[in-house]
Amino acid sequence: MARRLTRVLVVVWAAATVGFIALMVVPGDPVDIMLGVQAQVSDSVREQIRADWGMDSPPFLQYLEYMGRLLQGDLGESYQLRSPVVEVISQQIVPTLQLSGAAALLAGVMAYSAALLGRGQKTKKVISLVELVVISSPTFWIGLLLLAVFAFQLGWFPVLSTAGVASLVLPALTLALPVAGIISQVLRQGLDSAEGQPFATTAKSRGLTPAMLVSRHTLRHAAMDTLTLSGFLVGSLLGGTVLVETVFARPGLGQVVIRAIIGRDLPVILGVIVLSAMVFAVINLVVDLSYQALDPRLRSSQAKERS
Repeated sequence: MARRLTRVLVVVWAAATVGFIALMVVPGDPVDIMLGVQAQVSDSVREQIRADWGMDSPPFLQYLEYMGRLLQGDLGESYQLRSPVVEVISQQIVPTLQLSGAAALLAGVMAYSAALLGRGQKTKKVISLVELVVISSPTFWIGLLLLAVFAFQLGWFPVLSTAGVASLVLPALTLALPVAGIISQVLRQGLDSAEGQPFATTAKSRGLTPAMLVSRHTLRHAAMDTLTLSGFLVGSLLGGTVLVETVFARPGLGQVVIRAIIGRDLPVILGVIVLSAMVFAVINLVVDLSYQALDPRLRSSQAKERS
């Protein structure tokens, strides 16, 4: 476990370092952003602002100072909002987590259902075609199509409201459909491969029905191949919310990121990069732990290594 936690810290440190370097080399003066385009101030005032925010130090010293603050959980202060970045993110993260969580849940249910339904001779071509369409379609197009059909034409879901579960359905579905399409394809291939193994033949000879074979044996084997991909795709949902929140005019980190990028609010951009790295690292940690829960052979092999 200590090794895995160290790996999480290394990933977050690497993301913060790369993000810091990338933002340092971007052309433009942060003081102009803080003062606004129309501001007319003297050079002495600019230098005073630069000194107050620690921008007059060499880049390496700024990096060390940033890392020192990061270790204390301080992500700096927004140039535009003049508020701590932690406060800016914490005020908007709840709607984004609700959307990402709902999308992950929907994607899991749809992927599992499509993988099982698409294994029949008659349904395989239809399910595969639907998967190919949703995977190939741009996310914003899926969102606009869902809005046009289920909100404007049928009126089943609100168009602009962000309150209640109903307002979450279409944005979550928009995020979940491409993810579910990819996972269901991999899961179905894993199920087909597992059913060709000797243990599956033995289980069938003992009289297990296809449903019992899937639930007791092949699904566990197929899940091993699907877990890594699922971890990556679920982690990417956080990035996908930027576009979906814009299409559906929902509050959340997506709006914060877009405003920060347009306004070159570097501390906020860097804060979201660090947060995204933490989410990916934690999801990968959960995936690693899930491997051991699914396959007892991994637990025994690691126990032998420790002994």
